[in-house]
This record gives sequence, C-alpha cells and structure tokens, in this order.
Amino acid sequence: MTRADKPSRLAMTQRPNASVYERLGVPTIVNAHTTATRLSGGIMRPEVADAMREATQWNVDMATLEARASELIAGHTGAEAGYVTAGAAAALLLGTAACVTGLDPARMNRLPDTTGMKNQVVVPRSHRNFYDHAVRGAGVTLVEVGLSDRYAGAGVRDTEAWEIAAAITEHTAAVLYVAGPDARPPLPEVVAVAHAAGVPVLVDAAAQLPPADNLKRFIAEGADLVCYSGGKAIGGPQASGILCGKRDLVMAAALQHLDQDIHWEQWNPPPALFDKARIPGLPHHGIGRPAKVGKEAVVGLLTALDLFVAEGDDTRIDRWTVQMEALAAALGGIRHATVTLIRDRRRPSAPMVQLALDEDAAGLTALDLVRRLQDGEPSVHANPSRVHEGSVLFSPVALQPGDEMVIAERVHAILG
Repeated sequence: MTRADKPSRLAMTQRPNASVYERLGVPTIVNAHTTATRLSGGIMRPEVADAMREATQWNVDMATLEARASELIAGHTGAEAGYVTAGAAAALLLGTAACVTGLDPARMNRLPDTTGMKNQVVVPRSHRNFYDHAVRGAGVTLVEVGLSDRYAGAGVRDTEAWEIAAAITEHTAAVLYVAGPDARPPLPEVVAVAHAAGVPVLVDAAAQLPPADNLKRFIAEGADLVCYSGGKAIGGPQASGILCGKRDLVMAAALQHLDQDIHWEQWNPPPALFDKARIPGLPHHGIGRPAKVGKEAVVGLLTALDLFVAEGDDTRIDRWTVQMEALAAALGGIRHATVTLIRDRRRPSAPMVQLALDEDAAGLTALDLVRRLQDGEPSVHANPSRVHEGSVLFSPVALQPGDEMVIAERVHAILG
C-alpha cells in the first residue's frame, strides 16, 4: 500500500479508543513529541487498561491498597517504602510536605502555613524548573545556591557540594535535586553534605526512565525520597506517579494524602505502611488531598511497572529503533532537508529522527514546519526543542505502530 492509498488515520475506527473520541467530537493526534501531559501522555498497553477496568468492579480500602503498592514498589526500587501518587509533581508536593512535618499531625493540619517549621528547601540554581512549583506548594521557600556558568557559556563550573552545605541552616527541611545526565554536583556528594547536617534529599527523577536501572540508582546513591512519573516510559496512567524512599517519610506523605474521615479508634491501618503507635492522632484531610489517586490508577501503575521491568531496556530500545528507522527511510528524498537517526545525549535510550531543514531553500522555518504539522489533518505533534537550530525532532515513545507512515505523509505533503 502506498502512502496515497493509506486510509485516513481518523477513519481507522479499529484503533484503540478512536470510537469514543469520535463520539465526543475530539480529533485524535499523532504524538511524535514526548509523553507530555498537554498531549495526553502516551499509549497504555492493553494489559494496563484491562487491569484498570477490572479494578473498577470492586471496592477496596485505599490504605490497604497503597500499603500493598508500597511493598511492590519497594521491591522494584530498593526503597524502604513506596506510594502511588497523582503524577510526579504530586509526589514532589507530598515528599516536600513529609520533609516539613515529619509524623506530626498538628503540623500537617497547618500546611501550607509553615510558620515556626523548617520551611526552606535548598536547590542548585541550575536545577530550577517549572515543576518546582509543586515543591513551593507545600509552603516552603526555595533557597538557590551556586552559579551555572557552564549553561551561561561563561565557564565550566556549576553548583558545588560545599555551596549546598553552606546554605543549610536550622530552617532547612530538605535539599531538592533534579536528576539528569547533566545534573551537578553528583548526587552522592549532595547526599553526603545533606546527611551530615541531618537533612533529607528529595530527588525529582520524573523523566529518568529508561534505563530501568534508574529505578534503583537514586535510592542506592542515598536519596531519602525519589519521584517518578508513572505516565511516561513506565506506561501507566498519565495521572500517576511514584514516591519512594524512607518509610517514615513515605508514611508522612501518605497521612497527608489519604482520606482521613474516620474515627481514630476505628482506624486500623496496614502495618506494611503505617505504624499507628508512632502517630499521636490522625491529621485532617492533608495538603495532598486534592491530588487523590483512584484504585484504578494504583492498579494500572503497578501493572505497568511490572511490564516495564519485564520488557527490559534492550527490547524496548529495539522496538523504538525499528520504528524510527522506518520513519527515517520514509522521509528519504525530502527536499532541502537532511534526515538522520540520532540519540540525544540527555535521553540516550530513545532514538529519534532529526530533520535538519535548509530554511532559506525550503522557504519556511523549522518552527513553521512544526506548526503546519500540528495544525494540519491529522494533527502531528513534533518535538520543537531544536527549531531555533533549524531542526525538527520526532520521538517514538508515544507513537502507535503505523504512525511513522502518517508522519512521513504529512512531511512530504508540506515539503514536497
């Protein structure tokens, strides 16, 4: 079948969920960008969707379900405990709240008012990003340290561990560390200075999977709490995440998240996650209550996590590579463009196709191409992170089989 003979993507009603979106009058898209939330994330495997549907047919005690999730997540991460959250940002909020309050329910009830509490979080300046708003949402102030000369092009240095140590005071609740291949200082150095001062380290590792080894890496390097997205490479529900780490801190996070509308005498929490003897009383609904997680999301995340680990990095990379090689081949002959298969240094596990455009000869910019792909039919969303270098990127992580041909058709139609 040629590209011209291929049926419209929107007409392919046999695709998962196509019929429900057609009934709603919402067009589907080809997501060649990432598992971005604004693009509805990725595509769940049928086993995950089936497990979620099955989970809706019974009722369970949510504390008991989360306690079992804690055991399973601990097995995959090497942490003392784990917890399913409503995304990685929610994990950051809950993790920060746990570092501020500990197991004190009176403090939990006061958040986000942190007056009189440890209410500062130290963070390397180069680690600041949009998502640290979730940390600030717990009522803390971020204390930036260091200068990222290497990003500014003014030198080679970034924040160093001694600067973090110097910024820690009696008001410091935690040190925030955003993991990534370029993150400095190295996490073990940050852990060493933080722990020397009795301060926990909260790691944002939302997008650090794959490789699957990163599920255990940050805990092994001494982090007290680690946050992962459940809806990215793991393939769970888009509004799911993981918080794992020290049991006391995960317990404190859970107390500020679960529905607490129950008599103290009636509350019989599962000991796998809670130690009732160490808690003087139940807090009110906590600061994490608006970010509640349903039973189906917990079951979906646990199912996806098992499948992610079982597939293995090599199989996953091979699957993505085959699809990107097919896209690169289908884009052959594009005028005024060079098409290559690349591996981004920051995301080496996911091969991507880079289309470098000769903007003057083509008569349009890389950003123009991204916009025309996005605004056409069907809508194709490419990665625009390098448009100012004249390049458009296509990623496989949220594609379905056959989407690479749809992308190629659209690019050929635009560029000829």
